[in-house]
Amino acid sequence: MSVQLVWNNNQEVVEITEELIGTLEKLLEKAAEMEKITDGEVALTFVTDQEIHELNKEYRGIDRPTDVLSFAMNESIDEELDIIYDLGENEAIDLPEILGDIIISVETAIAQSKEYGHSIDREIGFLFVHGFLHLLGYDHQDEASEAEMMGKQEKVLAEVGLSR
Repeated sequence: MSVQLVWNNNQEVVEITEELIGTLEKLLEKAAEMEKITDGEVALTFVTDQEIHELNKEYRGIDRPTDVLSFAMNESIDEELDIIYDLGENEAIDLPEILGDIIISVETAIAQSKEYGHSIDREIGFLFVHGFLHLLGYDHQDEASEAEMMGKQEKVLAEVGLSR
């Protein structure tokens, strides 16, 4: 078992290459390994500033675009729904736990990559790991929790070769 990445592209600003998806899969593998997550699924969607603005306003009450949003699926699915039976074979199929959704605005990622002086792939990778850690309950409301989260993000990015 492993943590799987399922992705969608709802924007046409940046081409989402197989190489980028491969890098994100490696980042997910490293971050999951670091957090001792052995099974699950993460849904990633690439969007425009307009779409993330609407989501940010609707779900967080903040009327502006942002770089990344995470929606954790903390509730466990009832055990009856955890297993689907194949009627032909009557064998149980285990479903991966859905960890949650990560939404990344590529327009904001482009602007931030220019501001910080690194590649768009590095910025998207950073936002993806940041979003993944949020799915697991990490936050950055104070200096200590921010330092912990930033340290974990940088470690994962460095292991995949996306250091600053």
